[in-house]
Amino acid sequence: MTITGTRSTEHRPSGDYREIFGQYVAPFARPGVRFYLGGAKGIDSLCLLWLAEETRAELVVVVPAALGDQPADARHAVAAVRQAGRLEQLVELGAEPRTSGYHARDRWMVDRSEMVIGFPLRGTSESGTHYTLGYATNLDRTRLILPV
Repeated sequence: MTITGTRSTEHRPSGDYREIFGQYVAPFARPGVRFYLGGAKGIDSLCLLWLAEETRAELVVVVPAALGDQPADARHAVAAVRQAGRLEQLVELGAEPRTSGYHARDRWMVDRSEMVIGFPLRGTSESGTHYTLGYATNLDRTRLILPV
């Protein structure tokens, strides 16, 4: 299962995201289910922390280059999940930390998933989240899209 979403999450209280994840991600978050998350700020980090605290699902963080290239809050989220013993794997793809690298990361995650849950920023139509959802559509993956 791939989680993808906006990096812009400041427009809502953090409690809103916990409620959204509880309602829409929790039903899929069973032991043995593997979640791929992008290791970026925003939805990636918020959902990673929520999954680590609230579920027993397997958690894999995938970054386009190296974890050190990610924003500080994203690195801190990964470190907290790793310290709690909840990080199954960290995948550093060694690509460029720019759009092409992020797209490669997104394809890598979707290629390994049967389903993608996307949290695009409400009112947008072009973003990395939309790219990932479009790629999943082309592969005929099941998608759940929840604008935030």
